[in-house]
Amino acid sequence: MDPKSHTKRTDVPKSALVIAAAPATSAVLVKLFTQIGWTVHEVPDNLSALASVEARPYDLVVTGDKTSAKEDIDLLRRMREIHPHARIVILTADSTPDDVVTSMRERVYSYFSQPFSLDALLDMVRMAAEGPCWDDGIEVLSAASAWIRLLAPCERKTADRLLQFFHEMTVLPAEEKESVAYAFREMLLNAMEHGGRFDPNQYVEIAYVRARHMVACRVKDPGEGFSLEELLQAAVSNPSDHPTRHVVYRENAGLRPGGYGILLARHMVDELIYGERGNDVLLIKYLAPPQQLLEAADA
Repeated sequence: MDPKSHTKRTDVPKSALVIAAAPATSAVLVKLFTQIGWTVHEVPDNLSALASVEARPYDLVVTGDKTSAKEDIDLLRRMREIHPHARIVILTADSTPDDVVTSMRERVYSYFSQPFSLDALLDMVRMAAEGPCWDDGIEVLSAASAWIRLLAPCERKTADRLLQFFHEMTVLPAEEKESVAYAFREMLLNAMEHGGRFDPNQYVEIAYVRARHMVACRVKDPGEGFSLEELLQAAVSNPSDHPTRHVVYRENAGLRPGGYGILLARHMVDELIYGERGNDVLLIKYLAPPQQLLEAADA
């Protein structure tokens, strides 16, 4: 007997299931999977997708962008019963913030509602496809309609996924959403890098609160904290006579280029408040000028 016959095969290509995608979406997904050496199977609807998953496992499933989020979440649950560790990306035409949170509870990999950027979708699918054997580490601690709490591992890819979920679950005017999203991303990356050292065994705690006249995001990292005045790697601490001091410090310390996050975040939100230890930050964005809010409260 050939001794190689007992060797486990490692050359079996990975496979993706694409459900009822629009022609443009289908074309770019098939092209991507072909480029990375995956096989692709396309089906016309969720019922056919479930039958396909029952017949064989898929490494990644992308739902159709014409179905509702509730339909896709139901499919997600049923697929999880068959293959608990499958990676699933939801595309949907009908979504609510509650649907986004529910999908996160069900451990969806990512979530896009119409209209969405094909480039952003491809980046996320590529990240899901090229990642190692995966189990989602994002945990929903609690999720009332206006107050959501999450726990997430200190990984850069997790930060990208969280930002996409943030875009989907927040209902804000476009300008305010982009400002809060930028500030949230910078604070999240700072927490993961400096507090968690990008160690996936360390976790950041995140909270998002939507009130009638404001939104707030809280990011708490597992580190020992710092004094903002002593944060040499950030542009916010540069003296006026040395505006690029942090660049030299970051190069000498082997840190990634940057350091402008806190400085820019301060301009994107109305208030940026640090806790005593420096490992807990609160971002506040008013949905009306503060003076108007004071006048409304006094009325």
